[in-house]
Amino acid sequence: MAVIALLAWGALSVWGQAPEKTVEWTVSATDTGNGIFEIVFSGRIADGWHTYSISDEVCPTEITFSESSNLVLQGGLYEKEQPEDQDGNKVFYNNIVIAQKVKANAADVLRGEICWMSCTDQACASPEYYEFSIELVPGAAAPETETTLAAAEEEKDGGSIWGLILEAILWGFAMLLTPCVFPMVPMTISFFMKGSSSPAAGRFKAFMYGLFIVLLYTVPISAIIGITWIVGGDAVTADIFNWLATHWLPNIIFFIVFMIFAASFFGAFEITLPSSLVNKSDRNSDKGGLAGIFFMALTLVLVSFSCTGPIVGSVLIKSTQGEFWAPMVTMFAFSVAFALPFTIFAMFPSLLKKLKSGSWLNSVKVVLGFIEVALGFKFLSVADQTYHWGLLDREIYLAIWIVVFTLLGLYLLGKIRFEADSKVEHIGVFRLILVILDCTFVVYLIPGMFGAPLKALSGYLPPIETQDFVVWSKADGNMPSAEAVSSHNAGHNEYGLELPLGLAGYFSVEDGLEAARKSGKPVFVDITGHGCVNCREMEQRVWSAPEVLELLRNEFEIVALYTDDKTKLPEDKWITAENGKVLKDLGRVNSYYVRKTFGVNAQPNYTILSPEGKQLVPVRGYNLDVAGFVEFLQKGIEANN
Repeated sequence: MAVIALLAWGALSVWGQAPEKTVEWTVSATDTGNGIFEIVFSGRIADGWHTYSISDEVCPTEITFSESSNLVLQGGLYEKEQPEDQDGNKVFYNNIVIAQKVKANAADVLRGEICWMSCTDQACASPEYYEFSIELVPGAAAPETETTLAAAEEEKDGGSIWGLILEAILWGFAMLLTPCVFPMVPMTISFFMKGSSSPAAGRFKAFMYGLFIVLLYTVPISAIIGITWIVGGDAVTADIFNWLATHWLPNIIFFIVFMIFAASFFGAFEITLPSSLVNKSDRNSDKGGLAGIFFMALTLVLVSFSCTGPIVGSVLIKSTQGEFWAPMVTMFAFSVAFALPFTIFAMFPSLLKKLKSGSWLNSVKVVLGFIEVALGFKFLSVADQTYHWGLLDREIYLAIWIVVFTLLGLYLLGKIRFEADSKVEHIGVFRLILVILDCTFVVYLIPGMFGAPLKALSGYLPPIETQDFVVWSKADGNMPSAEAVSSHNAGHNEYGLELPLGLAGYFSVEDGLEAARKSGKPVFVDITGHGCVNCREMEQRVWSAPEVLELLRNEFEIVALYTDDKTKLPEDKWITAENGKVLKDLGRVNSYYVRKTFGVNAQPNYTILSPEGKQLVPVRGYNLDVAGFVEFLQKGIEANN
């Protein structure tokens, strides 16, 4: 009783000085296999305060768990670090880390409460409490959480669904500006330039075009989610998307399609149906017209998958966590927002019929042809990168673009003419503006041949590491040479891969953790892909910022996990998935690992691990906010200290 009275007096004397929470808690879970989870309670103790060990005899920190028929505690609580001895008490300064193993017989939410007391050298605060809630799904990693039980309950009541819908709508609009979607705009305009018999018919076709886009996204995804939910796994789903975005076959097909469109625009031939089909189309024009519109929408959806993958992947992950309807609703919202601009673009050509026709229409087609040639090489580049063919290095890619856009400039000046073109006697103001823009773009490209980063085009171009001749930027005084990076990676890079921006690192989590245990640094995990245009944009526009580059180079061991690399692994590194499928190449193994460990199946995504492999911060996705990325990195560093 005397001890309790003393503590109560101390609490009253320090009440006005204590922070709102003397310990800030985070809770994370790691699936150790066989349904066993290690739950880690990490507490950051306020400056000047200390708290007590779970084994302290006077003021032990206590954790109680709510009962659950699906969750069984394995043993008791244990501490990840040894406490200090202070006048017979066992205390922690700065950080306290407690763990508990739990066996999950089925997916369920582990709930409970942490009770602790903290003191300074003069007095103690009142006992404090923290309610936690974390979902445990056997076979899928649970994310780190800082939410209280009340907040978790509010989210489960559906309060966050509107936030998901709004986010999906914003992503749908943003996708229009990505490198693999925007090139479809000229193809859409060209397709609908043929016009319609009446304005009403034109609007109907444009509406159907948008509707087909929505259906092509929503219906198959809903079916896949339903099957995934019934079968109980997402590995097959992720493999389908990965194959479509990175396999050589669809990418070569897309490349050929773009080249065929370009040749048609140049006047080599007209893309027409066989005469037998044309006759049938005449007898049933409405059906034939809708078929053409459907396949145009299908082309857009297929080609855009490498950029729309992140949002598609995120909603699919939610379907494996018990949220059956939410992914379908958010996918519908995304597809409507994504289709709306294309529907509007499709309506514009019907207005062009009011303008005077002439040779300018053929000029538009030729200009689109040059653009299609340049953009079509993106798909060939994806196949080249994922299979390490070495056919389309950065300088070759840039050389093609420089030639293509130089020829475009000469065409706009009237120095090059195609068969259907009229002679250009003089150029108008609009054409002059186009020439200036085109020539400026060509001048911008030329320094890229010597290693200039060309950040504005980072999503389109192969990585700078594929370039034979690179002059590293002198803006950062300690940028290592390419030779130094290659030398650093030589001992552990068996996959022929390199990190961007001259950074040195690893390509497996095991190698990164081994290095981290020696250096004491946290591990920065880059979930990336050769065909990921947003990954290249993050590297060139965010990683290259001096404050980010300095942190990555000096404060982390870096691990890049390529989820689309086709390098065949030796048999001892193969992985067998739950469905019995053996994963034999680097990309599939990495994709499986990040799905199981971090709960993501898209790129880019980033997270930070301790040298022991504990996830220190939640996963961060595509975001071009440099200050936010710096804050993300600093939180990882602080959590590791």
